[in-house]
Amino acid sequence: MTIRYFTVEEANEILPELEPLVGRLLDLRARVSLQSRAISGILADLHSDVGGAEASQLVAEFAEIESLAERIQSYGCILKNLESGLLDFLCERDGRYVYLCWRYGEPSILYYHELHTGFQGRKAI
Repeated sequence: MTIRYFTVEEANEILPELEPLVGRLLDLRARVSLQSRAISGILADLHSDVGGAEASQLVAEFAEIESLAERIQSYGCILKNLESGLLDFLCERDGRYVYLCWRYGEPSILYYHELHTGFQGRKAI
């Protein structure tokens, strides 16, 4: 992955393209989570059909998750959290490097944080 530096404006410009990708990723993650619990039950039953449709669907959804994650990161941002749809965008701000921070559902880039603090250190822009 190539390192890319963003301004707030540049990161906000690509959010309309990223938002549906992140939304799909979150939907798939939720479905996979439910299916993996069902498959765990199937695996516990020695007489079950482990190679059934559920397992095939799960494999296909894992492949789509991987593809979506790669596509999202191809924009130059960093996918930080699959559960909340958290993205970071490297930025130079006030002479130092920080991450612009966006979480799925937020209308735009509203926060940043230091490289070492993570989500808990978010500050309003």
